[in-house]
Amino acid sequence: MSMGVGSTEPTNSAGTGFAGAGAGNREIPLKRVAYYKGCLASLSAKELDTSTKALAPRVGLELVELESVTCCGAGDIHEAEPDYYVHLNARILAYAEATGCDTLMTVCNVCTLNLRQANHMLQGDSALLARVNENLVTVGVPPYSGKIEVRHLLWEIAEGEGYELLQQAAHKGLKGLKVAPFYGCQILRPSKIMGFEDPDRPWSLERIITACGGEPVDYPAKIKCCGFPIIAAREETAMGELIQPISQAIEAGADVMVTPCPLCHLSLDAWQQKLEASTGKSFGLPILHLAQLVGVAAGLEESELKFKRHIVDPRPALERLEV
Repeated sequence: MSMGVGSTEPTNSAGTGFAGAGAGNREIPLKRVAYYKGCLASLSAKELDTSTKALAPRVGLELVELESVTCCGAGDIHEAEPDYYVHLNARILAYAEATGCDTLMTVCNVCTLNLRQANHMLQGDSALLARVNENLVTVGVPPYSGKIEVRHLLWEIAEGEGYELLQQAAHKGLKGLKVAPFYGCQILRPSKIMGFEDPDRPWSLERIITACGGEPVDYPAKIKCCGFPIIAAREETAMGELIQPISQAIEAGADVMVTPCPLCHLSLDAWQQKLEASTGKSFGLPILHLAQLVGVAAGLEESELKFKRHIVDPRPALERLEV
């Protein structure tokens, strides 16, 4: 399945090619990144794509959308056909490198792990890289040199200039909103591949929530699996995983939950009703994509945030924000 045909134009909220323009703000040139949105943001989670594109220039990013790229294969192809998995992800990396960007930016935990893992393999094995390139060239794919860096949107705005611009962009704020961060498992582990923060004591989501004026709430299950990888094969076990972050976040006083992963979002949002039916309990916890949460603080429009696509409507909780 191909997705993301075409590329975005250099733009920002001021239309100058700079972020942070305005009185008292330091102008920072937009960072050009190859944008790989993955399957869900192309299909069932289009609200993640629209909110990411709308937010990007406000946090210093110019998105160059990749042409004719495919799914990263999630964990399934990696397990079933490991050599095909490497070729599949090398193709994405090659097209990203061909844009002239140094960074391939993702908005999905699973895509981030798969692409970083394949990149790690290719960068550490010159014979493998040469063999994969030989095969890719035969089907018209540009050769890959191994120089692209794969980074999640989360990492881009949790530190450095992206974080500085996030603080400027979040002018509307999230005052009075208690937000439960949910990392999930694949943005944190294995730490040898991901390596951005301590998988047992992550900080990035809390830092972003605070910068946006919200109040992060802490709970143990924020770094656990959402249950999505096994939900089709072992539904009861998956439901046991799913109830932990939702129930713990509610007990901690959360108004909403935010996650950087659309697969986690799908599990936490879409399966919440089934969880209510199986337990007899009412949850109703809104689940936001990372770009949506920051987008609310930055004053993005409903047409960009697309909250109507959610199963649990977050708008009632957000309407209580303090002005």
